[in-house]
Order: sequence, then C-alpha cells, then structure tokens
Amino acid sequence: MIDSHTHLTSCREPEAELVAQAERNGVRRMLTIGTDADSCRAALRLAEDFPQVYVGIGRHPNSATGFDAADLADLRALAAHPRCRAIGETGLDFYRDNAPEADQRRAFSAHVALARETAKPLVIHTRAADQQTLDLLGAEADGVRVIMHCFSMPDRLDECVERGYWISFAGNVTYPANAELRAAAARVPEDRILVETDAPYLSPQPVRKERNVPANVVLTAEAIATERGVSYAELERAVEQNAAELFGW
Repeated sequence: MIDSHTHLTSCREPEAELVAQAERNGVRRMLTIGTDADSCRAALRLAEDFPQVYVGIGRHPNSATGFDAADLADLRALAAHPRCRAIGETGLDFYRDNAPEADQRRAFSAHVALARETAKPLVIHTRAADQQTLDLLGAEADGVRVIMHCFSMPDRLDECVERGYWISFAGNVTYPANAELRAAAARVPEDRILVETDAPYLSPQPVRKERNVPANVVLTAEAIATERGVSYAELERAVEQNAAELFGW
C-alpha cells in the first residue's frame, strides 16, 4: 500500500518510527508534503534518509501571503531535487482567512505553471472554494496531471473524472456522516483512485480520537475496498499502480 499524501514533519512521532510503523502495516511508499519553505526543505532532507519517502513541494494556500517571484524561484530550485515527485499542495482555501484571495490565486497559478514546466503532478487543496478551484484548473491546467487531495466534493466527481484528475481519499471517507463521499469512492475509475492519510490530520474512524499516522492508510483503504465491493489486495494493486505512474517511484 502507499500513502499519497502525508505530512511527516508535522507529526509528533520521530520520522524513523513513523516510517517503520508504516512498513509493518505494508505501507512501503509515501509522499510527504511541504506547505511552506521550511517544511519543504525538511521534507527533502527526510526523503534523503528514507528510501520509502518522496516529497511534494509547495505553498499551502494558507501560507500564500505575499507569494512572489522569489517564492516561485525557491520552489523551482526545490523541485529539481531528485526526491521531489509532485508540486503542491496548492489551491484555494476560503474556509479560513489566513491569506488574501489574490495571493492564493497568484500562488496557485504559479504552481500550475511549475507543474507543467517540470512535468510533475499537481496536488490540489480546496476548501470552501470548489467552483473557484475548478475554474482555475479548467482555465490553466489543461495537460497537467492533477491530484484532488482529500477529495471532498462528491457532487463534482463526474466533472473531475471527465477532466482526467486523480481522486485521493483521506480518512474522512470513513466517517459515518460522509455517505456521499463513500458513494463517490465506489464510483471512481480504478485507474484514477488514490488513498492518503493527510497525517497527522483526518484519522480514519477506527482511530478517530488519535492523531493520524501513515500506517493508518490501510484502514481507509479497507473501507474503500468494502464500498467498491473488491478485495483489499485488488484495491492495493490499483492504488500502487496509479501512484507509481504518477510519482515515478
């Protein structure tokens, strides 16, 4: 199994412990995400020490305040690191007023252009901004491989699939209230589905009171396999193949 989106440098546990725990649960590859300049560099240093770990570099929309040409140049330099396999997470977040919309949009567009330039997949975060996010992607990301991280817009699933986006499900798909999200997980084409933890956030239902860790991705995968009416091994093969294609690991 793989974890297509985690934040190892934000977890409380030592990174070596997190990686070993994941290995014991059969999680042999993970993409850890940088959300600002410091966490991107920390993630790349971590990936140099652990062959199981690869990196997405970006500025989270909540960290996009003042995004400028120097920030883009920094991201471009980090993206050249051999352990960097994705651009982002980036996108729009209007749930919290942590960065001006104009700055978020400028950063988002820059990430799209960088993903195109580097031929790396683009990891999208969207919250309370579904239409605006899809509009910008539709206008600017044609031909870019797009991953909808922590997918949360089941009513827009068909549109996302038609555009060829990859759909990544986190632990919230297991929450009792999210029946529509589970129905979406059942319908995603096999060649477009991914699973993630977004650790240390969004722990799946069986461990919801605990902080999340990459090893827990198997709990989310088990729930999705049940919804899809397939064996865990069948889902595992599909997810691993999709991730290998996207991230080149």
